[in-house]
Amino acid sequence: MAKRLLRIAVLGTRGIPEVMGGVETHCQELYPRLVARGHQITLFGRKPYLKKTCPYGYHGVNVIPLWAPKKKSLEAVLQTFLGVWHVFRHRREFDLLHIHAIGPALLIPLARLYNIPVVMTHHGPDYDRQKWGRLAKAVLRKGESWGCYCANEVITVSKHIALLVESMFKRKATYIPNGVNLPVLVPPGRIIEQYELLPNKYLLAAGRFVPEKGFHDLLDAFARYDTDWRLVIAGDADHEDAYSRSLKLQAAKDPRVVLTGFIRGNDLAEVFSNAGLFVLPSYHEGLPIALLEAISYDLPILVSDIPANTELADATEESFPVGNVPVLAKMLEQKMTTNRREALARSRLDLEFNWDTVAQKTEEVYYKALNG
Repeated sequence: MAKRLLRIAVLGTRGIPEVMGGVETHCQELYPRLVARGHQITLFGRKPYLKKTCPYGYHGVNVIPLWAPKKKSLEAVLQTFLGVWHVFRHRREFDLLHIHAIGPALLIPLARLYNIPVVMTHHGPDYDRQKWGRLAKAVLRKGESWGCYCANEVITVSKHIALLVESMFKRKATYIPNGVNLPVLVPPGRIIEQYELLPNKYLLAAGRFVPEKGFHDLLDAFARYDTDWRLVIAGDADHEDAYSRSLKLQAAKDPRVVLTGFIRGNDLAEVFSNAGLFVLPSYHEGLPIALLEAISYDLPILVSDIPANTELADATEESFPVGNVPVLAKMLEQKMTTNRREALARSRLDLEFNWDTVAQKTEEVYYKALNG
């Protein structure tokens, strides 16, 4: 029997393509693959982050920009509300709603009230992020609980989140991790020349400039070691604030530090291809796509020992106690002194973290949500 082709609405992401963020990268990779499997995808983005203000297509995905304030405490919930209302008004055009992250999940009870089947992907307990105040943390916890109790099916991007959902909400979640594309290495080129970098002689970190990424710890640890290596941080802030400004001032004090800003495509591939060590000192992650990318480039890695990171890294040789700057500095020195590429388990990436497999498993959850 031929499978039923689905009409899926997507909320909880700023948008695609080329929008900074783990959820955004996840959606950019996943939904064109679901289109290729025959499904119709309508993804609702947030206008402040998109280059176009009118509906447009991306590899078969219909992207609809919706109004949202560019304010971190309000944008996700308000835009998700507008998206749920749109799906309700055009109910005959959609079979299923897929909501990403626990903030937007606050609106799942409303969608269920409208009799809309919902799948939620839990990308991590965002209330652990240092940028949120007490009220915001409480709202995020409520979104997590309402989403886990009310969604027809729950997906988690890591095993430790699946265990969290089962222990806190007494329901089974389906583990479907983020994926990664195995790359072709890019030789030194424009970016290496622009920043006067030497191949295999710089540390690389990548991500948004928010406290939970721990880049302040990395800058502090790097400053303690006199070396001819350089430190490259690829990323920027979504919302410029006191932390991101202080981080840039901290980086400016050390001429060995390079801030590239937000880069994608060949520029990012070039930076990954020629790094000597990838460092992720984060305090909070769901399942870090940047770390998956580093492994895909066969880079040596050094990460904080939070559960999301140690699902991918060796807890003894490749991790340090989160927030412990002296230990981080010591391990950086050891890694830079060794200065060798390590053969990492790319075969595991191709089996467990393959985007085509992610799409297939997500499709199976959709059918389960509709048939349950």
